[in-house]
Amino acid sequence: MPTKGFIADFLALKHNFLYAQTMNNLHNLAVFCGSSTGNNPIYEQQAILLAESLFAHQIGLVYGGGNRGLMGTIASTLHNLGGSVIGVLPKALDRSDVRTKKVEDTLFVVPTMHERKAKMYSLSDAFVALPGGIGTYEEIFEVFTWLQLGYHNKPVALLNAGGFYDTLISFLEHSCKEGFIHEDHLRALIIEDDPQRLIKRLYEFQPQLSDKLS
Repeated sequence: MPTKGFIADFLALKHNFLYAQTMNNLHNLAVFCGSSTGNNPIYEQQAILLAESLFAHQIGLVYGGGNRGLMGTIASTLHNLGGSVIGVLPKALDRSDVRTKKVEDTLFVVPTMHERKAKMYSLSDAFVALPGGIGTYEEIFEVFTWLQLGYHNKPVALLNAGGFYDTLISFLEHSCKEGFIHEDHLRALIIEDDPQRLIKRLYEFQPQLSDKLS
């Protein structure tokens, strides 16, 4: 007859197996962020911590191919650790002042910004925005829109370093209150201020979204 210890170990193994079956496969993470580092040192600190978390979980980075600002920080940090880095750059930005050094294993140079985004999306299993400007907002909102419409079921997240996205989050909540965003759609946007917790939630993400047009 099996001992209590054997049964407990078996049940724990079964639980871990079933839990693993529900977790997302994260091979590559697309990160959208600024081509400058911003005015608060915490932005760069969090970019470094995110790169270290990616390396710890053996998750590759897909980024916009520029070596400046937070983009350069996260790419160079992960590359120096020995992690996988893929850059995707539009031809117009394939310049020495944008690509200051080689910090990726693979670089795709594509004709247009549209093709850049499409390539990044196709290579990635999840999407995260760090602090950034107009381009960062446009990229993360496009993939969030696609999630809302059911075009994909990949996790979409904000790394809210230093409260950078607080006012944006308030505006999204206002839009929800005013009837322009479904509450379950807004809840699907992962928001964290700690890279380790963020990675955990990306793994656990299981979307169950209502019809946008219902």
